[in-house]
Amino acid sequence: MIETERLQLREYTLVDAPFIYKLMNSEGWLKNIGDRNIKTIEDAEAYLKKNYLSSYEKHGFGPYLVSLKEDGTPIGSSGLYKRDNLNFPDVGFAFLPEFGNKGYAYEASKAVMQFAAEKLKIQTIVGITLPENIASVKLLKKLGLSEIGTYQYEDGEELLLFSN
Repeated sequence: MIETERLQLREYTLVDAPFIYKLMNSEGWLKNIGDRNIKTIEDAEAYLKKNYLSSYEKHGFGPYLVSLKEDGTPIGSSGLYKRDNLNFPDVGFAFLPEFGNKGYAYEASKAVMQFAAEKLKIQTIVGITLPENIASVKLLKKLGLSEIGTYQYEDGEELLLFSN
């Protein structure tokens, strides 16, 4: 669906539940995004249906599975999320720890933003992250987003809000 020099991005399917289970239970996900209570592959399938597959149907976009182009290895997730209390979609990303610090998150997220602008005609993209998640703050800025304030998450947690 979306290709970069090193990566392929595509919509998730239920076949990807084992990968989602692994990603959502990785240290970085739990620390920076939060526990989504994915304890089994069945939990991952239900989460995919409720949050990802429904987003494709409702909004025409969502999170995308990021794989290495050379061998198809799934390495992470990057995509657009439509939050009920945000006017614009936010760009989100998460990668398995062994694929961190290789520029994949930037490459994938930049491609997602380009796809949003060119194919979906979405001009404004926002980003949200924990203030202490320095890597994500740096990446959002590198993607051309600027800090514009804070965002109150559903659980009351306060996140930094960025926009282009």
